[in-house]
Amino acid sequence: MSEKYDVVIIGAGPAGYVAAIKAAQLGLNTACVEQWLDGKGKTLLGGTCLIVGCIPSKALLDSSYKFAEARDQLGVHGISVEATKIDVPAMLARKDKIIKQLTGGVAALFKHNGVTTIAGTGKVIAGAKVEVTDKDGNVQVIEADNIIVAAGSVPVDIPPAPLDNEYIIDSTGALELTEVPARLGVIGAGVIGLELGSVWNRLGSDVVVLEALEEFLPMVDAQIAKETAKILKKQGLDIRLGARVTNAKVVDGAVEVSFSTADGEHVETVDKLIVAVGRRPRSEELFTSDSGLTLDERGYIYVNDFCETEAPHVYAIGDIVRGPMLAHKGSEEGIMVVERIAGKAAQMNYDCIPSVIYTHPEVAAVGKTEQELKADGIDYKTGVFPFAASGRALASNEPEGMVKLLAHAETDRILGCHIVGPSAADLVQQAVIAMEFGSSAEDLALTVFAHPTFSEALHEAALAVDGHAIHIANRKKRK
Repeated sequence: MSEKYDVVIIGAGPAGYVAAIKAAQLGLNTACVEQWLDGKGKTLLGGTCLIVGCIPSKALLDSSYKFAEARDQLGVHGISVEATKIDVPAMLARKDKIIKQLTGGVAALFKHNGVTTIAGTGKVIAGAKVEVTDKDGNVQVIEADNIIVAAGSVPVDIPPAPLDNEYIIDSTGALELTEVPARLGVIGAGVIGLELGSVWNRLGSDVVVLEALEEFLPMVDAQIAKETAKILKKQGLDIRLGARVTNAKVVDGAVEVSFSTADGEHVETVDKLIVAVGRRPRSEELFTSDSGLTLDERGYIYVNDFCETEAPHVYAIGDIVRGPMLAHKGSEEGIMVVERIAGKAAQMNYDCIPSVIYTHPEVAAVGKTEQELKADGIDYKTGVFPFAASGRALASNEPEGMVKLLAHAETDRILGCHIVGPSAADLVQQAVIAMEFGSSAEDLALTVFAHPTFSEALHEAALAVDGHAIHIANRKKRK
């Protein structure tokens, strides 16, 4: 009989490994089941985010931006750099080193906190037990007082563009390209498509992005999305909206991509094609029909506001449940769940989850968009401040973009913050904190911000909500 645990977690991505560490810190006997193996058959902790997602993509984004900056932007500072070139294998080696350091760090934290790692694929079965199958097909059943499912997500495949992992690749393959393709196609103008397209565009690829939707970044505030599209197109990304891919085939070492638009049928020939149309929950073979778990119409495990499934003492968190597929959302859900298991009255504020697109400049947001407020019939006020009027942004040669703040027309409570511009990912967190504490736009307006900083743009946007901005001409506000 195997050991019985207080908590067994399926999946060691940001949701699962954070939950495991927190559970162990709270004194719970904890095990984490993970199926990911490295080339030597050793268990890898960290999930998609650390291994083939957030972290490696940001490593390549940083490397590619530094290359593009040296090639295209240092001249304005009076700095001359001759014969700039990119060593792609060295760039990939740096990325792999970072992955190894972080996955090894999670393993060290498991050991330090006393979390047991169980290698294999986990499945919830009847009686709130976990069946684990290892790489050799051996099966064991683990008993637990509580189970947390954190199985994550996988890239979405589309029939018109079947992957061959050489010419037609997914986001994972796009992180392993060993040379810069002269012509690169990307299906999908979402977060993943824009980030990966930006990496290879900076390194010299001619990038065409095919997006089936007519609207660019529909989940982003419309004003910010419009500004983002203008900036990215200026950088060289050929973004085509309303372009529905109908077929992709490899011909003579290249990919012929057929797509339809309002103008008719078209064909583009590219050296590599990245399929980046989104991700779906990894819910196949994750539980048996008699386990008590159910899926909603989109394939997510059904949970309530506290991530409880319909099976007693079984929870689900992260990409496998409703809500945005964000590593930090899953991590915080994991902390909430284990604190509730430990008897604490924990909850999570889903209205204050920030999201970021790591293009350059970054796009970041929290709360409601202007179009959502209009649709909900909420009366609101708007404050916008462009980085072109920021002394720090101009001094740093980062004048593109803006900060937009939305506040309730009567209460002045901050309802949303949307940014495209330098350090947007860090700036939006200041708005997240303000919203978490129920702050008003006036609260931010009365706060002292250091000068010169990018953060002053947020301060000025808060001032602009009531027509009091200092460094731009204020528009007359409606009475």
